[in-house]
Amino acid sequence: MKKRGMISSAVALVLAVPVAAWGLMGQQNAEGVPASELDHAYQPWGVGDGTAAVIGAVALVLAAAGATVLVRGARGGDLDRRWWGVLGPLVVVGLVAGVGWRILTAGVIGANIGAGLLIMLGTPIVAALLLWALGRGVWLATRGRGDGGARPGGLGGIAPRGV
Repeated sequence: MKKRGMISSAVALVLAVPVAAWGLMGQQNAEGVPASELDHAYQPWGVGDGTAAVIGAVALVLAAAGATVLVRGARGGDLDRRWWGVLGPLVVVGLVAGVGWRILTAGVIGANIGAGLLIMLGTPIVAALLLWALGRGVWLATRGRGDGGARPGGLGGIAPRGV
């Protein structure tokens, strides 16, 4: 249960954060303008704000439960604390994705400047965080055991520190 529980909790946390951000943020349309006159960079999903808020609240509870299990696992030694270097960037990416989708689908008059800024600035940040998480995750999975990387049979028998 310990390893499977940690993986399930990590997946729940990473997948629930963007849904919670999207659902709890609500549609960001310009106020006082009829819906027929609004311009969208991307069309929003046909989900009402009430339904989205309920979905967001459920996702927030799921994310909090996942985070709680992971923190308890890290304190109890079931989760190597260095994995927070992978989970942290993935949570930030999820937050940017959830909020970003609301920005991209915001109803405005004219150009959606927020969408342009999100694409120009958010895309490289998200790409860098994903590359960091991928690199760190691969490193931890292959040689980041805390024992200097020296483990029998690791990585095709290559000695990690020479002879």
